[in-house]
Amino acid sequence: MASRSHRRPLRRRRTALASAVALAAVALLVSLMVALRPGSEPETVRAAAERSTTARASATPTTPKAKAEPQSKRQSKRQSKPKPSTVSPTPARTTTPAPARPSPAASPRPAQRAVSDSAPLAGRIKPQVSYTGVATHYDAGDGDGACLYGPSPDLMVAAMNTTDYETSKACGAYILVRAANGASVTVRITNECPSPCAPGQLDLSKEAFAKLAGLSAGRIPITWSLLSPSTSDTVSIRYKSGSSRHWCGVQALGHRNPLARLEVSTGSGWSRLTRTEYNYFLSPDGTGCGGALRLTDIYGEQLTVNGIALRPDAVQPTRVQFARH
Repeated sequence: MASRSHRRPLRRRRTALASAVALAAVALLVSLMVALRPGSEPETVRAAAERSTTARASATPTTPKAKAEPQSKRQSKRQSKPKPSTVSPTPARTTTPAPARPSPAASPRPAQRAVSDSAPLAGRIKPQVSYTGVATHYDAGDGDGACLYGPSPDLMVAAMNTTDYETSKACGAYILVRAANGASVTVRITNECPSPCAPGQLDLSKEAFAKLAGLSAGRIPITWSLLSPSTSDTVSIRYKSGSSRHWCGVQALGHRNPLARLEVSTGSGWSRLTRTEYNYFLSPDGTGCGGALRLTDIYGEQLTVNGIALRPDAVQPTRVQFARH
């Protein structure tokens, strides 16, 4: 049997153990109550959480922010860039300067000239061009022909083939004709040579043909080109028979260069007349008949003629002539 001295200490130990368990239970209960309160996270837990968050944030790569420019540099850039205007721009007005007026001493004569060396109004026959063909001859009589110039004291004349005659555009043209033997002659176109005359062919008066070869040759190869000869003559105007204020035909004679246009004054401008194959320019309704005329050659030079009376079949000289080229 055990003695008492051994039972008392055991009872004390049990009492101390029970007290410790009770204290632990109370401490646990207090801890649970503290944990369940909002914002009551222990400092150690919060600190650990903050350290974890900081660690995660530092582990994530970040792009460094651009270094801000100094205020002075930013300001200078804004000043160098022009600010858009808030006012709508007004288009600049262009002013065409008025043409200079000639002095009285330099005032143009009634016949004004505007010369162009390029012959912009030339038809098939152009200046500075050599044409190849053949020459034949005919009896020119008094030198008159399809151009209706009338008799001519100079029989150095020729008839142009229909193609190059070009509805009388060749009328009055001066042509330099050359033969293979080196002989040459200058003729004026006063007539038309119909088929079988071929393009390039000239039918010369016998007088002109004889300057190149004997008449017995009949047909010879030639080259020919347009001339703008020297002359002391001036242009003349003629109204066709039957002309009146209601209808008229107008013809120019003695012009140095081929004629490209003939116009009549309408009071408000110029009206171009139609050219016929017999070398008259017609005004079928009488417009401009008896008024001012304007002549234009193939080079673009213009001559204005005033004071020509409406007298049919009368050759009326002027004081003007086209320039030489």
